[in-house]
Amino acid sequence: MRKKIMATAGVLLTFAFLLAAQDQPRIPAGIAIAFRTGSASGLSEYLNKTVELVLPGKEDFYSKSVAETILKDFFTRYRSREFVIKHQGARGDAQYAIANLETDKGKFRVYFLLKKVDGNPLIHQIRIEADNE
Repeated sequence: MRKKIMATAGVLLTFAFLLAAQDQPRIPAGIAIAFRTGSASGLSEYLNKTVELVLPGKEDFYSKSVAETILKDFFTRYRSREFVIKHQGARGDAQYAIANLETDKGKFRVYFLLKKVDGNPLIHQIRIEADNE
């Protein structure tokens, strides 16, 4: 009897975790594709009107158009080879992701934060830091 209760509890917990994972919003695939291909214009589709950028040599709040130009310069200087999201999560109407970006000149750790604006997830912050591991 006790084994049946434990087995049933285990199955219920597994289903609860699976359902919770399904409810977790996913980072739009277009963002990962844009990073993987080094497309600033692709990322621009997901940028908020104002974006905080933290990149090598740049750190400030920028308008969407200026942020796109800065990202284009970054991708010109560092040609993207691979982009893999390692972790993502959400809290309220905000989502975040931590990823690894491999370029022709080194590896970077990428963090970005999205918040919903008019029901659409838009990037409010991007941090690209050298990965010294």
